[in-house]
Amino acid sequence: MRVLIDSVATPFSYDACQAATYHAAWRRFVRSSDLRCGLCHADSSMGFRWPGHRGAYATNGNTSCAAAPVCAKLALSSCPYWKFYQLVASHSVESRSSRSPLSCVEGLSVSVVTYHPDEALLARTLSSLGVASNDLRKSRPGLSVSVCIVDNGGWPSTSSVALASLGKAGVECHLISGHGNVGYARGHNLAIEQVRSRYHLVLNPDIDLGPEALSQALDFLDAHADVGLLSPRIGDDEGRLQYLCRQYPALLDLFVRGFLPGGIRKFFDRRLARYEMRDRINETDIVWDPPIVSGCFMLFRTEPLKRLKGFDPRYFLYFEDYDLSLRTRELTRIAYVPAVRVLHHGGGAARKGFAHIRMFVASAFKFYNRFGWKWL
Repeated sequence: MRVLIDSVATPFSYDACQAATYHAAWRRFVRSSDLRCGLCHADSSMGFRWPGHRGAYATNGNTSCAAAPVCAKLALSSCPYWKFYQLVASHSVESRSSRSPLSCVEGLSVSVVTYHPDEALLARTLSSLGVASNDLRKSRPGLSVSVCIVDNGGWPSTSSVALASLGKAGVECHLISGHGNVGYARGHNLAIEQVRSRYHLVLNPDIDLGPEALSQALDFLDAHADVGLLSPRIGDDEGRLQYLCRQYPALLDLFVRGFLPGGIRKFFDRRLARYEMRDRINETDIVWDPPIVSGCFMLFRTEPLKRLKGFDPRYFLYFEDYDLSLRTRELTRIAYVPAVRVLHHGGGAARKGFAHIRMFVASAFKFYNRFGWKWL
């Protein structure tokens, strides 16, 4: 089950008569509807609650909304404020609305998948996205920008403040929640399948965008109609260039880069330089059609992304960007554009523990089974 949450929470006071009226209305709606509907509350206050559901955004009192077919149960408390939450099931979005909530034909949409995110990094990402969006709208008056956060679990309540600030800055904000941890690829696909914008940005929750990153990126795509995917210049925490455009990987390349300690890795420097395209990736030159680009920032024309049907959902985590890059290259051109600048604060699988190593290996197996094994 997935849930689309569609506006900013606004609490309001109520009395006993109001509460009884709302309860009666909801009972009539649930009985008469083909879908069971829920009223959820982040603060455990009065209303219908979905067992296990984490709560969502309020609709400022709008109760004419559909939800997934679940059995709602009544939860009561003495809290003097309550919040309405609009919960729209995936199977009812198209039938109940004439357009997707992320629709903006000439605009830019952004999807960010989170799972127990680092709150400070996520706040920085949303803040930098707001600054870059403001710069974009100044250069393109009337352009719509929408952001969809896909919560795979552990959404911090404090991050809703940053999301609300982004909304106040003129960015249309959405939160998809309640579906559980479906992985990075499936998470982005939940947003991608609803997108109607001209451009779509796949973004990590640990990225700082340069103030002019979005303006520079869209200017480039407008000037090069044959490019369907743009990759930026990506810096590390210190701003140093990261080499995240890649050649097709051999198993040895992945092992050396991901798992060997630095003291041993230096003996494979020439090999890694070839794999990471260090002879071509720099601060100034556009690189055309790198085989693989990083999934931390992938700016697509939506049309080819839709034709590709987004990420392959068989990848839970890791290699989904390798797979999508190779499939994109068969359909359209890819460009590395160093004028578009971002910082990436992520780390490798080996530094994140055994669970990530296991997921890395499982995804690598799927990748090589699809595209062909290369050992050395």
